Amino acid sequence: MQRLARNGGTAELLRWLSGRADGWAGIAGSDGTVLSASGTVAPDVPQPPDVPRLVADGVRALAERGALAYSHDTGAHTALLFPLYADDRGAAPLLAVVTPRPVAAGLATLLADVLMPLSLCWEAEAVERKRRRVDLAESRGREAVLHLLMTGQLSIARQVAGALRPRLPDPVRVCVVECPGGSRDEVARVCAEADGGRSWIVRCPVYARHLILVMPAEEAPEGTATDEAVAALVDHCVVGVSEQVPLADTATGYRQAFHALAVAREHPARHVRFGLTPEPALVVGRAGRQWAEALLTPLLTHVPRRAQDPGSQELAATAASWLAFSSHATGHLKVHRNTLAARLKLIGELLGLDLHRLADQSALDLALRIRATPAPVCTPDPGEPARTADSAHADGTAAPAHANGAAHDLDEVLRRPAVQEWAARQLAPMTGPAGPAAEETLRAWLGCEGRLGPTAAELGISVPGARKRLTRLETVLQRSLLRPPSARYDLWLALRAQEVKP
Repeated sequence: MQRLARNGGTAELLRWLSGRADGWAGIAGSDGTVLSASGTVAPDVPQPPDVPRLVADGVRALAERGALAYSHDTGAHTALLFPLYADDRGAAPLLAVVTPRPVAAGLATLLADVLMPLSLCWEAEAVERKRRRVDLAESRGREAVLHLLMTGQLSIARQVAGALRPRLPDPVRVCVVECPGGSRDEVARVCAEADGGRSWIVRCPVYARHLILVMPAEEAPEGTATDEAVAALVDHCVVGVSEQVPLADTATGYRQAFHALAVAREHPARHVRFGLTPEPALVVGRAGRQWAEALLTPLLTHVPRRAQDPGSQELAATAASWLAFSSHATGHLKVHRNTLAARLKLIGELLGLDLHRLADQSALDLALRIRATPAPVCTPDPGEPARTADSAHADGTAAPAHANGAAHDLDEVLRRPAVQEWAARQLAPMTGPAGPAAEETLRAWLGCEGRLGPTAAELGISVPGARKRLTRLETVLQRSLLRPPSARYDLWLALRAQEVKP
């Protein structure tokens, strides 16, 4: 009995007990509900009419009589009930055994002896179940805070995070840790110890092997950087870290960390920090902000026809999640794939965009990122005149957006000198000896809407060969291409800017 209690707990004890009783053994709640059970009455013995009903009747009779134990004969069987432990409220679970008559000699004594180890196992398992529920609630709470940060709802995120620890830092670095299979909980513990509990650690809702750390931007006073420490302490662990960003730009930090992670997979040290590069939203200027507002206005002013339909804020969050995670957005948003498809169809109709086209996806991604960027940092080029709302309407940039108009206005934004400089920096890694082949692969992949099969056909190679080329290109560009969040939107914009160069 003691060995079973240590190794198997309640289930093993009930299984052993049902065998000794040649019948059925289980645990019932104070309302008669069977909570755990094992065993069936032997087939050569007459079967009881209804074991759950028999147990429920016994529990009710025990409560009515206020007895410490209960025995009831049904003709061919005997039902025995014993409370697992004393409870003044009468809510203690009960051990219930249904055994053929006559009751085996010594069975009652055996049941009395098994009550202590069985009650200890049951209480220990109840505590473990509560601990798991608390851990799940905390994990979901952290995931909700991360989702709020990723959608720019900073004040609400701070309110929700107030009950958890540590406090949200600002500014931050975002770190993505790719863990060996099945070790995410252990790696989370290592991360917490490595930085002294300073980071906000979240289990990624999209990728089952990823941990996301929102870390204070400043390094710890002493010791190794968290990303280096985790990579050194955990075998086969890969770490990507963003540059320093404001807490409100957590989504940008996550994208940077994910791109760094793609490079780290091929790096001997298994940890890489994102190279400094401006966000396109920071260099589009006032004209770019007006273009983004014009494009997004139908979405941001949408009023649902029914109360249960998604509103403008929910649709914008859906668009951002889908652009970042593709089909994995269902896990991020916790919605069914049909719900996601219906929302995307509505978004495309509102904006006049074909979201199956990479060009329209890139335009929408840029517009959403501009909207999430504080206006003062979107400064105009030197000599660019200030533009009022009236002048914006006069030249058409703030008119209601549609697919062709949005594309035309985007070309005007991409011609800005600051954007041209940004595009040149994006494509600069392909100017080396492998540049022509790398650019051919990139153009073919983007021209085929980021799909591997058509890309391989376009290049005249196999699908695994195309995948290898793109993997090498990830190392050259230091960006993730094959797994979302992908840099394909930025690269499409950079190539388009090159094509429309004044």
